[in-house]
Amino acid sequence: MMPRFIPLNYQQNTMVVLNYLDQLQSGTFEHAIHHLIDSRLDLSVFYPKYKNDNNGRPAYDPAALLKIILFAYSKGITSSREIQWCCETNIIFKALSCDSVPHFTTIAAFVSGRRDEIESVFEQVLLICHEQGLLGNELFAIDGCKMSSNAAKEWSGTFKELAEKRDKLKRQIRYHMNEAMT
Repeated sequence: MMPRFIPLNYQQNTMVVLNYLDQLQSGTFEHAIHHLIDSRLDLSVFYPKYKNDNNGRPAYDPAALLKIILFAYSKGITSSREIQWCCETNIIFKALSCDSVPHFTTIAAFVSGRRDEIESVFEQVLLICHEQGLLGNELFAIDGCKMSSNAAKEWSGTFKELAEKRDKLKRQIRYHMNEAMT
């Protein structure tokens, strides 16, 4: 006797209703990226390079590009072709980009042509992470875990000391940007 199974038809079409925000579940890294970029960062540094106010094709929103690039980098994906492929096939990338699929040349041009702007945004990200107590000397982690802590002298100080810490963060950003470009 042969067991019976529900038949599988891989040729069938189906409609799937998705809400992209539902895919970015609270407590996940992708949700943190989405929230940070949409509600905490000033992305106006990107706007001056766009010259399509009255004519031309609408450009990809720098917020969406940053979301997919940061998420890709967090997964070890640095190839613009692979990022494009992820936007076509991966639901998290689709959610972060609102199902837009920037061409790999658009992604590559954004990363290489907006270095100063990206450094400015990374600086904002690091300062926010520093405010939240997410930065240490060697480890960067976002896991949504809230823990009590004592204020340490090393994380507070005078305005001069805080300015020095900010300059150090800027140097670290430049170093990592140079590494990514080579």
